[in-house]
Amino acid sequence: MDRRLTRLSKFLSYILRHHPEDLGLTPDQAGWIVVDDLIAAARRHGHSISREAILRIMAESEQSRFALTEDAKYIRATYGHSIQVDLGYRPQQPPAVLFHGTARRFLDAIRRQGLTARQRQFVHLSENRTAAEAVGRRHGTPVILTVRAGQMNRDGFVFYQSDAGLWLTNRIPVSYIRFPGDREEPG
Repeated sequence: MDRRLTRLSKFLSYILRHHPEDLGLTPDQAGWIVVDDLIAAARRHGHSISREAILRIMAESEQSRFALTEDAKYIRATYGHSIQVDLGYRPQQPPAVLFHGTARRFLDAIRRQGLTARQRQFVHLSENRTAAEAVGRRHGTPVILTVRAGQMNRDGFVFYQSDAGLWLTNRIPVSYIRFPGDREEPG
């Protein structure tokens, strides 16, 4: 994706995930906003965006950050919200192991508190190390944590899978996290 589209994608993420009120927009309960209203509000605030640019972002992005309704009238972010939305995800049984990418500087806090959603609705997990490493790299020197998701699920923790394929849960206690350098647990 070219730089202009990358900037627009970040702008859309900011608005749709965190601050629709900055453009005077109010999403519905499921996070949907009328595309034409989004475009008009963005223009009123000095941001040039078009329906074609939105479609290109969705087609060219490696991550499915946004979704359109079938009639393409409404748009929403598919994950990563700090605003309260009901994305309609149903509980799912996760794989035995999932991965979380973070930056090395956060390890001490994670060792004390586990992984928490903080300002977001969910903790995000990946099915593969490569995706988790890409996430960690955005925040600094990447570190990959291994999460015993299957055991968590058996112990009563609820998992969801986003339309983009990410696994989501509310929190991950330290006892379910394997840190780099930890010994492998049997079985």
